[in-house]
Amino acid sequence: MDSKDLEAEIHPLKNEDKKLQANVGNPATTEESSKGSPRQPRLSRCRTAAFFLSLFVCLFVVFVVSFIIPCPDRPASQGVWRVDYNAAVTYDFLATEDINRDRIQDVLFLYKNTNGSNNFNLSCTDEGATLWRHPSRFGRNTSVLSSLLQLPDVDADGAPDLLVLTQEEKEVGGYIYSGSTGRQIGHRGSLGVGGTTGSLVHVTRAGAPYILFPCAASSLCGCSVKGLHETATGSGSPLKRDPRWEGALNASTPGPVWRSPGALRYLMSVPGRAGEDLLLVGAEACVLADGQDLTPRWTFRAAQVFRKPILGHYNPDTMAVVIENGTGVDRQILFLDLSTGAVLWNQALPSLPGDPPSASLPTADRRSAFFFWGLHEPAGTNQTEPGDAQHSLYMFHPTLPGVLLELANISANIVAFQAVLFEPSRHAACVLLTGPASPDTPGTVSVAKHKVRDLVPSSRVVRLAEGGPDSDQAVRDRFSRLRYRSEA
Repeated sequence: MDSKDLEAEIHPLKNEDKKLQANVGNPATTEESSKGSPRQPRLSRCRTAAFFLSLFVCLFVVFVVSFIIPCPDRPASQGVWRVDYNAAVTYDFLATEDINRDRIQDVLFLYKNTNGSNNFNLSCTDEGATLWRHPSRFGRNTSVLSSLLQLPDVDADGAPDLLVLTQEEKEVGGYIYSGSTGRQIGHRGSLGVGGTTGSLVHVTRAGAPYILFPCAASSLCGCSVKGLHETATGSGSPLKRDPRWEGALNASTPGPVWRSPGALRYLMSVPGRAGEDLLLVGAEACVLADGQDLTPRWTFRAAQVFRKPILGHYNPDTMAVVIENGTGVDRQILFLDLSTGAVLWNQALPSLPGDPPSASLPTADRRSAFFFWGLHEPAGTNQTEPGDAQHSLYMFHPTLPGVLLELANISANIVAFQAVLFEPSRHAACVLLTGPASPDTPGTVSVAKHKVRDLVPSSRVVRLAEGGPDSDQAVRDRFSRLRYRSEA
């Protein structure tokens, strides 16, 4: 290396001192440095001012949004409310729907005022717009076998269409209506066999819709929706047929696709391994059938199932079907694993005449809370006469399989009941519709809501087995801490 560079490398400080002395000896260089130095502080001051200005703007926006602009009014949710109608009768209909789009479920029910004392002169047709209205023109001696069944869009107008099944002269017929205009599509289509109530539209894994309904000789009959549409219109249909189902149906005429052990009472579509399966509830057995080829996955022998089963989660990964086997003092609540048919939980719970159906609500731990009506009495006590007993509402959660929580006792005649999530992922509530037992005898009709969490502190803990690690208050606390979720 050059001797000068080597010297600078070995003695850097000495080299800096030489540069400083050179600058001192050169006034011009010092003057130029003094002229350029103020630019850096001036730039730093500008950056600091910009930072504080942006910070002030952000804080001002937060202040305006948080304190000056008012939040939208949220409807106050009451834990308990009740509305009474005097001299009225009501019917077995209770539904919830967000009518006014405030994200809170509204309650719909039917009642008839017999003396006109209540000043309710509006009807449903007086609020919002009527999309369409068409009179039905069924023939004489015709009975309706189904409510409106939803079909795929057969007329290609962008809206699902509707089907009504009727029984005329021991033969099932189908009427198809446009979902967008209400006009009848084609004429009545015959299914060629007799049937009973309890129909279902099932879509196979190939995307082909079929109508299933109980028919004679304890059988399940079916008909292709494509075939019915072609018969009604006399032209082609955009829908599909399933080759495997067509073989079972003999392609041309509807007929039995499955034989039931005893009369069929209920048909249900349930989640399956690869699509929807079919739960067939008969007079002698419950059968889960594969949704594609209708082969039984499991069979559970149950002699007396008179109510439609409900679904819920017993464990996070275990969907259960809950059936009420038997009536009166012989009734049992049975939880069956939906995938295997194995019994997960069972409990004797006598029922009373007029007890509403059971219900379930999903909880945040990916299980479900279940609600049963009945009359549970501790062992060794005298059973109350059914005419004098009150309807008792019980709550069950799979994390406490040895406990029922008696939430309420109702002495009035219960017409309808629902367990409802009034707000998404918020509080659960029970809605009761009570009224006269006969529509011919007017009386007081009441619709009431009770928040489940408010019923828990005054509830009675019913232990189904001896002992248990938790005190009654600890059990109530665990039920109070339950959180609910909306269905996916």
